[in-house]
Amino acid sequence: MIVKDIIDILQGEVICEGDLDHEIKTACGSDMMSDVLAFVKDQSVLLTGLVNPQVVRTAEMMDMACIVFVRGKEPDESIIKLAQSRDITLIKTRFRMFTACGLLYSNGLSGGCDV
Repeated sequence: MIVKDIIDILQGEVICEGDLDHEIKTACGSDMMSDVLAFVKDQSVLLTGLVNPQVVRTAEMMDMACIVFVRGKEPDESIIKLAQSRDITLIKTRFRMFTACGLLYSNGLSGGCDV
């Protein structure tokens, strides 16, 4: 799946455009960045309701190409500029996290867990 597919599936709005053809292998839904750091592998998309610069910094550390803000959350200009400087796509969707994760899973994106 590529970032463009995620935008379509989640009826998302692009806030900051990075590489929309970047391949995404797994997804992670979390508001706890410590969990993201501990459990995420591969090229992931991060779905979160947390809107602060730490989300972008965590995504960068984990080599994520895309962040989806759920529940229509909107990052402020400082977060957008940080994502632009890191070439990370920011998307917002009106869906709640559970629904957004379910839509991506039902369209073939795995969670990447080893259990």
